[in-house]
Amino acid sequence: MDNQTAATSTITRALKLGITMLGLFSVRCRPASIAQRIFPKTGSHFSVRCSKVRRQLIEKPAPSVTNPLLSLYRRDLALAVRIGGSALMGVLFFLIVVTVFPFAVGPDLNLLSRLGPAILWIGALLATLLGLDRLFEADREDGTLDLIVMSGQPLELVVLVKCLAHWTSTGLPLVIATPFFALFLAMEPAAIGATMLTLLVGTPALTLLGAIGAGLTVSLRRGGLLLAVLILPFTIPVMIFGVSAANAATVAPSPFMTPFLLLCAITLATLVLAPLAAAAALKSGLD
Repeated sequence: MDNQTAATSTITRALKLGITMLGLFSVRCRPASIAQRIFPKTGSHFSVRCSKVRRQLIEKPAPSVTNPLLSLYRRDLALAVRIGGSALMGVLFFLIVVTVFPFAVGPDLNLLSRLGPAILWIGALLATLLGLDRLFEADREDGTLDLIVMSGQPLELVVLVKCLAHWTSTGLPLVIATPFFALFLAMEPAAIGATMLTLLVGTPALTLLGAIGAGLTVSLRRGGLLLAVLILPFTIPVMIFGVSAANAATVAPSPFMTPFLLLCAITLATLVLAPLAAAAALKSGLD
């Protein structure tokens, strides 16, 4: 009798396990109804269990594999915001530059209004340079950069993602703060809007150009000064067309679209060429 009871309980457990597995792997099939017909007494219990399994599968599908590049972007952005404080430091430095210039120029509001776009662009350039020296250096120090290279991900895409994270944490807050800081320079609304638009288009080019210098100086200690010396000459065309487009918005005879389109062309060119150059510099620095 004991052997029959043990065999019956074993068969019941096996049936429960089989019906549960059927509920896991076949949502459209209804094994619970089959079990309810075969075992009228215990079939209702199986039906409830399989219904719960189907409901969980429908409401909570299996998680998809996260894109490694998206994970890298989120990681760099979190490190920049929580640990590095790039957004706050960049905006504070931007505010210091905008505040100091009126003391040097004088109280002439007309002069400040004319120089406003140039002052904002200089402040944005200097604020962008603050964290560029750590763009790859921190990853190289803790070995993350070596792991990224060995992971098989295209290094050019990795550079592009890291530049996007840097611009999101540094360049984008500068663009958002521009309308408020422009009030200190007595700028007109048209000039404020034009300057904000040119910074939105031009600051990614500054970050991408800085990535080339960061790749070249990644293996050097205290390479921040050398990075600034290397990339500042390449940022001059970006500043020329950015300031020219912003000034053209307040001067009627000057066309706005010509320098603005040239600025867009420079940004698109750096978007293609800068990751290639920075990746080549990183590979040579890691070898």
